[in-house]
Amino acid sequence: MSQIVFVYGSLKRGRALHHLLQSASFLGTADTRPLYRMFDLGHYPGLVEWPAGLSITGELYEVDSDCLARLDEAEGVAEGYYARREIRLLPPAPAAQAWFWLGTVKDCPDCGNSWPQVS
Repeated sequence: MSQIVFVYGSLKRGRALHHLLQSASFLGTADTRPLYRMFDLGHYPGLVEWPAGLSITGELYEVDSDCLARLDEAEGVAEGYYARREIRLLPPAPAAQAWFWLGTVKDCPDCGNSWPQVS
């Protein structure tokens, strides 16, 4: 069974963990509804739900269950770093899931609507 995922950080094309998506089908770019914020956690961003949210730009991939398991492992789902759940995208994007940061974002720089931040 396949799943569509929205990636916004180190899994995007040209980033450190993109190789984990080698078996996935790239579906294009997408933007979220303005319900989220992304914070710079160092070498990767953390996406959180936020009352004064922004529309976050990312990429959509169709992945199989094996790929999804690799992605969950890379994102530290079992360790409680991230949780994978539905993300609300702007139409006409399909339903998708993304990884949400579960830790604190106190004192972390806001990334705006895409990561890495462009100076």
